[in-house]
Amino acid sequence: MADLGTALRSLLDGPYAQARESTRDLLASTGVLTDPSHSVEEQRTQTREALLALAKSGIPAAGFAKDHGGTGDPGASIVGFEMLVYADVSLMVKAGVQWGLFGGAVENLGTQRHHDTYLPRIIDGDLLGCFAMTETGHGSDVQSLETTATYDAATGEFIIDSPTATARKDYIGGAAHDATLAAVFAQLVTAGPGEEPHSRGVHCLLVPLRDDEGRDLPGVTTSDCGVKGGLNGVDNGRIVFDQVRVPRENLLDRYASVAEDGTYSSPIENPNRRFFTMLGTLIRGRVSIAGASGAAARQALAIAVRYALRRRQFGAPGAAAGEPQEVLLMDYRTHQRRLLPALARAYALQTAQNGLVETLSNIQGAGAVADPTAQRNLEALAAGVKAYASWHATETIQECREACGGAGYMAANRLTTLKADTDVFTTFEGDNTVLMQLVGKELLTGYADDVRGLDPLGMASFAVSNAAEVVLERTPVAPLVARLRDATRREGDEPDLLDRGTQISLLTDREEHLLDTLARRMQAARKLSGAEAFAAVNRAQDHLVHLGRAHVERVVLESFVAAVCEVEDDELRSVLDAVCDLYALSVVEADKAWFLEHRRLSVGRAKNVTASVNALCERLRPHAADLVDAFGIPENLLDVEMLR
Repeated sequence: MADLGTALRSLLDGPYAQARESTRDLLASTGVLTDPSHSVEEQRTQTREALLALAKSGIPAAGFAKDHGGTGDPGASIVGFEMLVYADVSLMVKAGVQWGLFGGAVENLGTQRHHDTYLPRIIDGDLLGCFAMTETGHGSDVQSLETTATYDAATGEFIIDSPTATARKDYIGGAAHDATLAAVFAQLVTAGPGEEPHSRGVHCLLVPLRDDEGRDLPGVTTSDCGVKGGLNGVDNGRIVFDQVRVPRENLLDRYASVAEDGTYSSPIENPNRRFFTMLGTLIRGRVSIAGASGAAARQALAIAVRYALRRRQFGAPGAAAGEPQEVLLMDYRTHQRRLLPALARAYALQTAQNGLVETLSNIQGAGAVADPTAQRNLEALAAGVKAYASWHATETIQECREACGGAGYMAANRLTTLKADTDVFTTFEGDNTVLMQLVGKELLTGYADDVRGLDPLGMASFAVSNAAEVVLERTPVAPLVARLRDATRREGDEPDLLDRGTQISLLTDREEHLLDTLARRMQAARKLSGAEAFAAVNRAQDHLVHLGRAHVERVVLESFVAAVCEVEDDELRSVLDAVCDLYALSVVEADKAWFLEHRRLSVGRAKNVTASVNALCERLRPHAADLVDAFGIPENLLDVEMLR
């Protein structure tokens, strides 16, 4: 093979290789935008200008349907936003708010009049908006938001109000300065003829914030969140509403409408299902954060690995005259251990992310017919991959920073900025711990509508009867992957750790056992009620999170295996097999206590897991440069001081 790095890149780029190449060309001419030495106002101005320039690139338009003024390729838009991280994480986040969240709310929750009125200006960047969901008192628990939108039939208007201090909209990107219109999530309070006013649950309305001069409109009070731990190019702010009136037409009414007389109607009768259907259409935000997390980790790895291939430290005994008197960092076992398992996880996550984006595009792309089961599968997978990928980014960037010593702490080398800017990803678009509980709960409940709100009492009323069936049917895999898994599970002998079927089987067995035992705990809780049932479910939360992570790690491995199985070139396949082995065994090693406690591995085999990880690190050491070159990060975005 002439160029291993280029061949590896084709696998990582996946089905959106062309979109990635186009974005690389754009980024090569853009350069690094992040400069923490600039003031907050300077960073915000630079990010705003870059956002308006990005509007002309075609990346934002790809995320919208052709009928709405876009080009109808959501997958291309998501990978484009993902790669913006290489230049500036603030730009990626601000773009995600403008076109993914704000624009996505208008397109997916609105109807034709909203599309015609707003979307062309949103796509072009002429109308900047924000996504006002999170409140001071409620973040993950969206159904308990306190902001109200009360319909006044006498005037045909909704009255938007923040009735308590904790109802203040908080941490809202764009709210501090740039946004002139907000997609506001509020409790919709209506009363039809002969009815008493009552809440219909959380709905979304469009609420103007500022006039053409940037001044708050009557009843609207915005304020600045100030300096954050990172992302200072994003103008996060707070919004308080005091009896703000908007026309009835400002309700985004795809899933619910209010007639002139206050009569409420919806094509979805079940309130829980209506709520989750509305939120499910906005799933691109989580998918985008998962991709951005992966990109940030890849950039940190590219910098740290390149540094380790040139930085020398300590002498090697007996070095001959003329030979280097000090050893490259990458030749130390400990250094390989710090970087190469994370590099393997980056590869595995990228193949899973490619599959996630492709699935979203198939479900939400042009001409797609809504399939509730497929949509729910997508929601659960997006939640899990987002959590897993953002944890991976936080851990990996920190490890890369430490692996570069004092040089890694210098802002000029970008690692500290990457760490600060992506740290919020673990709580942005859903707190990771809550999301992993959601993944576990979805496995447990079989998507029952009445328990989709993470309600402990609802969970206690349901438990699966066949864990293996649920695990294997919920996430169908490539036939070859299934055959590898099933063949190994029939053998029953001491596992060969480098056998692909063994690796898949180990992770599948762990997931099945966790699901089965959690279901049994919930069965016992069925006899309880009230506070006792809540306490029983609360005691199982760590179990639920463990199940969620086990599910995601199994799905990520199977995605990677399926991608590697399609590679025909022997040399490329050999390297990728080693990378896949390293990912699988590092996952097992990280949870070795569980595999020992549950006798999935003997003590001897457990020791061999660590020995195998060490051997794989040594096996991949000569390919370290190619493995990070394959990320295809434009060279001008890796031109940091310590590598010059």
